[in-house]
Amino acid sequence: MARTVGIGNQDFESIRESGYFYIDKTHFIREWWENGDSVTLITRPRRFGKTLNMSMLEKFFSVKYAGRSDLFEGLSIWREEKYRQIQGTYPVLSLSFADVKENSFEQARKKMCRIIRELYYQFHFLTESGVMTDSEKRDFLQISVNMEDNEAAFTLKALSGYLSRYYGKKVLILLDEYDTPMQEAYVNGYWQEMVRFTRNLFNSTFKTNPYLERAIMTGITRVSKESIFSDLNNLKVVTTTSGKYGDCFGFTEEEVFAALGEFGLSDRKQQVKDWYDGFSFGEKRDIYNPWSIINFLDEKKAGAYWANTSANSLVGKLIREGSIDVKKTFQALLGGKTLHIEIDEQIIYEQLPSKKNAVWSLLLASGYLKVVNTDFVERTGRTYYELALTNKEVYVMFENMIRDWFSGNDDYNDFIKAMLMDDLKAMNFYMNRVAAEMFSSFDSGTKPSGKEPERFYHGFVLGLMAELTDKYIITSNRESGFGRYDIMLEPRKRQGDDAVIIEFKVQAEDEKELSDTVKDALRQIEEKGYQTNLIAKGFPEECIRKYGFAFCGKTVLIGR
Repeated sequence: MARTVGIGNQDFESIRESGYFYIDKTHFIREWWENGDSVTLITRPRRFGKTLNMSMLEKFFSVKYAGRSDLFEGLSIWREEKYRQIQGTYPVLSLSFADVKENSFEQARKKMCRIIRELYYQFHFLTESGVMTDSEKRDFLQISVNMEDNEAAFTLKALSGYLSRYYGKKVLILLDEYDTPMQEAYVNGYWQEMVRFTRNLFNSTFKTNPYLERAIMTGITRVSKESIFSDLNNLKVVTTTSGKYGDCFGFTEEEVFAALGEFGLSDRKQQVKDWYDGFSFGEKRDIYNPWSIINFLDEKKAGAYWANTSANSLVGKLIREGSIDVKKTFQALLGGKTLHIEIDEQIIYEQLPSKKNAVWSLLLASGYLKVVNTDFVERTGRTYYELALTNKEVYVMFENMIRDWFSGNDDYNDFIKAMLMDDLKAMNFYMNRVAAEMFSSFDSGTKPSGKEPERFYHGFVLGLMAELTDKYIITSNRESGFGRYDIMLEPRKRQGDDAVIIEFKVQAEDEKELSDTVKDALRQIEEKGYQTNLIAKGFPEECIRKYGFAFCGKTVLIGR
């Protein structure tokens, strides 16, 4: 009989006591302990078992769980005597910043201080233990959400000292989702304040803490060393491209297929592979998204489970407000193409809008892109990555994200209908209303006629894709004839649907009317022979529609 799937349960003790579905990852304990690193940072995409593994570590090492062999019996770690001997023998500080998702630095700082205060509450017995001086007791009891930044910085170091004295042993520190406050700080505009606060806390806790035995941090991204880890020369970083702990997070294909067999779903292997496979950590390939798998086992149908667990606000912001090159590259990825780039896994949030490859590094770290191939150049010592969208689930997520940008906009839907019907009057009417309403959401500037004026329209291309990819192959900025067209829609079925070529033009200073700009756009389509590729594929001229989009600010004129 198949085990019960406990959706959303990330507590190791609860899962084991209840006999819920669980794939043994206790070899992670062994690997981490035997590596002997002082401070370890492991980055993995969200919902990849980071929190559950941290819960597992706490239950294994913490003195609070001494004698709890029942939690580990039958699992791989319990086969070795030396590990049975160290279970429940260390003081452990375990905390998570996963819920620090505030709109302001002051609120975020208070939330982090509250988490520390609640951690202190767990060890209130220390004040009566005889290991603390009167002054230390007063300091202990004064920990609050309103403590000063310099006080907060030393809290975890101080608590480590009290515990070390009490147990006669150095402490283990487990910090889950360390980078959530950093991501929220970037999105909400208080990055520098959060950097200062976090750098001081981490330096005191992980660098200058004489009571620390070992520590481990988990997160989604590797925030640059210059940002918050500048003083930590004892930090071992394990990213998605690193060799360590490759099968400790996420499910291997063997584990997934065994689970499908347990639940009587072995005939769905290919569907599950298409939807949820594609992740790789170091040399470990065919890693599956665990959140999606357990939901599939529970629901017994495919769906975008992982994609729906987060608003993906940062990713959406970077793509929506990104440069024309970002939009074009993203469009190519949605079209099944790959991207060849050099990756810098140290995420420098301040550079995300401007650094050429920063957005793709973030998408790789977050699990939205997968490594198809790598190319190490001996001469330069640089590694180049071939990247693609991870799987069908990720594709559906982005498709839904783009659709949501236009959700509730009837004008957009009406524009699509008008274009398919070649109703030029309606196209102009609805496109102008769409542009007036939506431009500010698609461009970080204030005027469409400012820097990179076509940003809005390339954002609009993504909207077209979300709506029309089932009917059309949509390409952008591809060579055809003697130039590069802006947008081409090629019908997947030849009968009944016309192909479409669209060219955008900004009104030039010497053009008195937008109609002149439209003519210029249409002239360029003809002179450059943008229809050449379509004709070569067998499309007759009369089945190729050509539109010139002329714009000035938020005013648009479309002509044929």
